[in-house]
Amino acid sequence: MATIGFALTFWAWNLISPLSGDFKDRLGLSSFQQSLLVAVPVLVGSLGRIPAGALTDRFGARRMFPVVSALTVVPVLLLIPARNSFGAMLAVGFLLGLGGTTFAIGIPLVNAWFPPARRGFALGVFGMGMGGVALSGFFTPRIAEHSANLPFLIVAGALLVYSLLAVFLISDHPDRTAPTESPVRRLKQAARLRVTWELAALYAIGFGGIVAFGVYLPTYLKTWYAMSPTEAGTKAAGFALVTVVFRPVGGWLSDRIHPALVTAGALLLAALMAIVQAFDPPLSPLGTIALLCMAAGLGTASGSVFALVSQVTPQEKVGSVTGIVGAMGGLGGFVPPLVMGAIYSAKGSYSIGFMLLSDLALAGAVYAFGRMRNAGRDG
Repeated sequence: MATIGFALTFWAWNLISPLSGDFKDRLGLSSFQQSLLVAVPVLVGSLGRIPAGALTDRFGARRMFPVVSALTVVPVLLLIPARNSFGAMLAVGFLLGLGGTTFAIGIPLVNAWFPPARRGFALGVFGMGMGGVALSGFFTPRIAEHSANLPFLIVAGALLVYSLLAVFLISDHPDRTAPTESPVRRLKQAARLRVTWELAALYAIGFGGIVAFGVYLPTYLKTWYAMSPTEAGTKAAGFALVTVVFRPVGGWLSDRIHPALVTAGALLLAALMAIVQAFDPPLSPLGTIALLCMAAGLGTASGSVFALVSQVTPQEKVGSVTGIVGAMGGLGGFVPPLVMGAIYSAKGSYSIGFMLLSDLALAGAVYAFGRMRNAGRDG
């Protein structure tokens, strides 16, 4: 249930991206404005994970999942009247960020139900809910071909049904104890842990890369490789699907190998593939291979980082730490689309953006190997 809820709210969170090319043409937007349109929900959803994680520690996922899913219906429906105004789309995109907060609700829920030796794989399976991005990329433009408003109506209906089912089907672990301190105090305690920010930095590279490509890859493929919106959305969905499949692989490997080593190897692969893509190879076959291998590396790293979270974070602080780490991961996805759009507007090329990604991924690989192997519960 947590994975399904995560997938549906992520689909809602990513509704604007697959249609951004249409919005750009219809509203006469610049590349930067188009990037801003798809980046605003990412920013809000990322920052929203911080209070969502703390509130989940306090009230439990049994309450938080149905409430957040139901509230996400509102901005999804508001996209219908907002479609003809850039300002209105930005405002609704801000509210749509609510859908991106469920990650911080599901992690402490799943973490509590599984023993340490199985948490990596379990959290990886939950992380497959980020496949909502792939669902959105594949289905949203196709559904929109039948009716411009139909994608929003379908997603809103699915969220409403899910929120009702979640009331009865999601249960917190019976041993869960609600903390007595205020959410603000718990967040301060989590923020004082050194390991929180180390994990946040690694997740900003791994998951941030996934989010960035999830929201910007359709634009990149449409602009650089002259694809139609539907074809670009399909290719982007394939990229997202690979990240989804490899996320539990990262968790599974982390149950058997130290998650820091898995993270280092995965980020190294992503760095090498980003260098290949920086040279603008033809999409068939080299570019496709590079993008899919990059997706595999980023997906594996996302799974292994949260396996590391479960190892080094006290159970009662998992929600708060997850909120901060998840927020940084989402913020890691907010900046690259803006950078890529700005670079393309200024230079007419995406190569600099891919080289920056390779530098960050390589730095993350080195840090994960050199420092995180020795990280422990002492923070």
